[in-house]
Amino acid sequence: MSFLVEENPAKHRFEILVDDALAGFTAYLPRGEVLVFTHTEVDDRYQGQGVGAALVRGTLDQVRARGGRVVPRCPFVAAFIERHPEYADLVVDAP
Repeated sequence: MSFLVEENPAKHRFEILVDDALAGFTAYLPRGEVLVFTHTEVDDRYQGQGVGAALVRGTLDQVRARGGRVVPRCPFVAAFIERHPEYADLVVDAP
């Protein structure tokens, strides 16, 4: 199973493709260099396979690479960051 995380700026979300099929997304509201994450969804067919974690990890890695910051309003994103403190430096208060 191969994962690819790509930003879809037109839809304000990052999407994960599993073997070239859309498997989920995490939506955000852009606030300058800060992205406010509001919702994460993974297709039922991919539940319990690490797709959600791969999506959030790939998303946060891309945000870090471009010098951005995040506000994790989405409970899934917030829980991921809590479990992976190496991403805590990306979190800021809502702008």
